[in-house]
Amino acid sequence: MNLNQLNSAFTLFLSLLVEAFPFLLLGVLFSGVLLFFVDERKLVRWMPKNPLLGALVGSCIGCLFPVCECGNVPVARRLLMQGVPSSVAIGFLLAAPTINPVVIWATWTAFRDQPEIVFMRVGFSLAIATIIGWVFSAQKDLRPLLRPAVARAMPVKGEGAQGNASVRKGSTSTPALLQSGTYWLNEPGQLGRVDVAELQATMVAASTAGKPLSYKITLLIENTVQEMRELGAVLILGSAIAAIVQVFVPRDIILSLGQGPVTSILAMMLLAAVVSICSTVDSFFALSFASTFTTGSLLAFLVFGPMIDLKGIGLMLSIFKPRAIFYLFALAAQLTFLFTLIVNLYVS
Repeated sequence: MNLNQLNSAFTLFLSLLVEAFPFLLLGVLFSGVLLFFVDERKLVRWMPKNPLLGALVGSCIGCLFPVCECGNVPVARRLLMQGVPSSVAIGFLLAAPTINPVVIWATWTAFRDQPEIVFMRVGFSLAIATIIGWVFSAQKDLRPLLRPAVARAMPVKGEGAQGNASVRKGSTSTPALLQSGTYWLNEPGQLGRVDVAELQATMVAASTAGKPLSYKITLLIENTVQEMRELGAVLILGSAIAAIVQVFVPRDIILSLGQGPVTSILAMMLLAAVVSICSTVDSFFALSFASTFTTGSLLAFLVFGPMIDLKGIGLMLSIFKPRAIFYLFALAAQLTFLFTLIVNLYVS
């Protein structure tokens, strides 16, 4: 380890943060809008109950919300806490970084001479996210795979407004929901920590229905600050790990494997996980390998990276337990490898 390597690692670390922070902020803001401006009961009612259709709808929601693999995590967490089916939330979590107009436009700009890469990237990402969301729907109760705070915040099946009201019985006042599931506002200016399950039980009453717009905006700002504190710390850790790996693991070791139809895919999937580059600009990074790597391996980079990378894994740990992330990683890796290998063998 020398000073130049440390400088390079620090520069990469800062570049990852600068690149990812705006999209994390966008995701947190959208999460807050869901919380304070959307009736979660209607949101859940609108989502398809069929697991496969729900996974497909969740995967397509990214077309409406241009967030990358940093910004999608707080949104997916909020969807789960509002009782949206797991297939919908996981489909969104995996597909949103790619299935959105900003990324599609950036990919088209980079690969305008190879438009098939754009269409296959969108198609493969949509298919993989839908399949994984559908597979996870087989777990009827997702709580064992979630972090305790998120699991406790999810509404209990069979409990409606009456069930929630019974939890609040004896309360002298209805608390106003504040930040990301760990705090509430008892009185103006007084912030106190409470149990997440009790907080979630008050969500319907605390969704600021009937409150003035200024009140909702104030809560939205405070919620944004709290979630940025929680997820920003994880983003910093993930970015630091990604920068260290990029600098201190010789890239030649990865690139030397990229000659064959199989090893090139594995090399680019590994590179995608390591470099943790934002999905809005990863197509330009992949373009630099277009002359030396196969089409399938370029697609592997563009499809797998936005779903699973070091930075994203760190953020996912705010939602899932490690074994759930391992399941997501294994399924995404296997499906990406299968689809892109078919491209290398039969399309390229």
